[in-house]
Amino acid sequence: MRLKRIDYLDDPAAPPANSLVPSANAVVVNDPGEILLIRRTDNGNWSLPGGAMDIGERIGETAVREVREETGITCEITGLVGIYTNPGHVLQYTSNGEIRQEFSIVFRARAVGGEPTPSSESSEVRWVGAGSLHHYAMHPSMRQRIDHYLEGRDRPYIG
Repeated sequence: MRLKRIDYLDDPAAPPANSLVPSANAVVVNDPGEILLIRRTDNGNWSLPGGAMDIGERIGETAVREVREETGITCEITGLVGIYTNPGHVLQYTSNGEIRQEFSIVFRARAVGGEPTPSSESSEVRWVGAGSLHHYAMHPSMRQRIDHYLEGRDRPYIG
């Protein structure tokens, strides 16, 4: 697979950021309490669904749209996991030279319809129980977001 996205986390060899784009992820949960994961087509890692905010869109709408586009699942926002803006986490997009500093708002959500369906951005879509999450290869920043959700914090993470 040809990489299109490379994540750097606290790596002194990382290229300097040249872009900052608001984005949203969602921890979508079904009735049995499983979490919706996608396998990204741009790097092969497992991830929460999400992506960049479009002009004219509210950030919550971004999360709902990205979940539907990437997974086939319709969801509704139920809360906030946190805001993730670590300048030490940069995303290099090899197709266009963009090097984006992390800026993601992560929502809690519940599934209200649809069937797991892969897309151009997701080669696989799965509902995963909390006890099985450690079997899925994902970037540490994504693991952190899921861990914060699972901790059941009474306040959102801001960092």
